Amino acid sequence: MADSASLVAPLCSEQFGSGAARRCHAAADGSAVFLPQGFPDSVSPDYLPYQLWDSVQAFASSLSGSLATQAVLLGLGVGNAKASVSAATATWLVKDSTGMLGRIVFAWWKGSKLDCNAKQWRLFADILNDVAMFLEIMAPIYPICFTMTVSTSNLAKCIVSVAGGATRAALTMHQARRNNMADVSAKDSSQETLVNLAGLLVSLLILPLVSDCPSFSLGCFFFLTALHIYANYRAVRAIVMETLNQGRLRLVLKHFLQRGEVLDPTSANKMEPLWTGFRSSPSLSLGVPLHHLISSVFDLQQLVEGHQEPYLLYWDQSRNQVQVVLSQMAASETILRAATHGLVLGALQGDGPLPRELEELRNQVREGPEKNSWVIVREVHRVLDVFFPKFLKGLQDAGWKTETHQLEVDEWRATWPLSTEKKVL
Repeated sequence: MADSASLVAPLCSEQFGSGAARRCHAAADGSAVFLPQGFPDSVSPDYLPYQLWDSVQAFASSLSGSLATQAVLLGLGVGNAKASVSAATATWLVKDSTGMLGRIVFAWWKGSKLDCNAKQWRLFADILNDVAMFLEIMAPIYPICFTMTVSTSNLAKCIVSVAGGATRAALTMHQARRNNMADVSAKDSSQETLVNLAGLLVSLLILPLVSDCPSFSLGCFFFLTALHIYANYRAVRAIVMETLNQGRLRLVLKHFLQRGEVLDPTSANKMEPLWTGFRSSPSLSLGVPLHHLISSVFDLQQLVEGHQEPYLLYWDQSRNQVQVVLSQMAASETILRAATHGLVLGALQGDGPLPRELEELRNQVREGPEKNSWVIVREVHRVLDVFFPKFLKGLQDAGWKTETHQLEVDEWRATWPLSTEKKVL
């Protein structure tokens, strides 16, 4: 009787993460070998679909890489008795040195921008990797240009390593929800190793079949490249970022201005363009140096007038360019408002429905001369005093993280005398 009662009402129970409760004993979870501890509660909801598609693209890339490596070795003279070891070594050194220089230059040029558009740069890196492997496959066909071709290919691959590694770190930070970046990164490495091992084994079966038939090898490469690009697109599209960069802010703001509703992160991420050219319209620069915008005391007075927020905004209508000087006191919310201010000014030069106050300003922009830019900037300030708190509250209610952002902001900060009043013009 006692034993029977203990089976019906156990003295203790436990559970692993959000899994089903277990009685009296804990079983080892084999999924912990390839999944972060506490999965799925310890990672973002988009973790599993992203990792599945990322594994598919890694497998396709592994097979394509094997075909490309075979072509490079063939071009270097492996299997050719007349090939010179010194010539092959020189080619290899030129190839590697070109890639090292490219890695340094690209990291200096675009390193600070990779966090802001991690999904776009991630897709860019994988497509560029396909281009690099295509160059390697084509290199033996034109022996005269072999060194230049493989050097260009290695340059592209080094850019891929910088962009891919940096964006992988940014996505890992997004996916880790329990301060477990190291665990998420380690398990991602384990998954990639397993996929590459599978790709290696399959490559051992494929390479003997295609080595004597270049056309079949090229056909396999194009098929694997198509699969690689498609899987990368699906992987990147599965990511749902809850922080705002300029592209997502533009989408959410446009929807809010037209319909009075704030898009949730899932909807906005589905609509976010993944190939933007890394330059948006209007051009919005945050954190520019003050000395770039003024050359006299009068210019400073003109810029400060009507600005009670801790930022100064200059709008060039002819170029549709907005430049923002940030104060030392500018916090995340201020930067978000400044970016919203700039995007609203850009919307005045575009099409689509706007609230009544902004529609009136749009008519002034279309009818008035460019010298009225200062007037429009100050009027938008007044509109934002009423409009932005509602917009910010809508962002928070929709699930956006407004205490941080992924807007591209330079490090320049300035101080200036705040405007004491906003003149009625």
